[in-house]
Amino acid sequence: MEVAAKEPIYETVIMAGFGGQGLMFIGKLLAYSAMKTGKHVTWIPSYGPEMRGGTANCTVVISDEQIGSPVITSPKALIIMNNPSLEAFEPRLQSQGRLFLNSSLITHQPTRSDIEVVAIPANDIAVEVGEKRVANMVMLGAYISNVNVVSKLNILEGLKEFFEKKLQFLHMNTKAFEKGFTYIKH
Repeated sequence: MEVAAKEPIYETVIMAGFGGQGLMFIGKLLAYSAMKTGKHVTWIPSYGPEMRGGTANCTVVISDEQIGSPVITSPKALIIMNNPSLEAFEPRLQSQGRLFLNSSLITHQPTRSDIEVVAIPANDIAVEVGEKRVANMVMLGAYISNVNVVSKLNILEGLKEFFEKKLQFLHMNTKAFEKGFTYIKH
């Protein structure tokens, strides 16, 4: 019996929201966790011109092969935390791409019918966890449960390394990630 060749991984995701929502952190964590499994990765942060409360986004590319360019104009996935980011990035998402949106804060509806929309009440779930600042980890959990780019275990191992000296943050971030991961499975 002949085994079908495995399709090489080439995942592109843009994470966007307000500065302070932890998007740079989850982008770094995703890239780091993939790198630890031997994948090629890029992580590019971008900040708006405002001092506080401005926009922030990052692009992560994960591949089994060398990455020719870290610049992505049309990502396969978006993790969106607020209305301005939805308006800015939804048009760039590939057809049949996945839009993960924080339904706790986003009041606008996506306008496209050629994409998959995954709505997660990330802020509400974070409050249930006991820390409103971990909505970013809820979103990452939902993304990882839906996109097969790195395993849940890889992310949790990366999280342990990031917070090895700050164990109080490890527990709440792990719990938020787990809640986001299982939210999609409901």
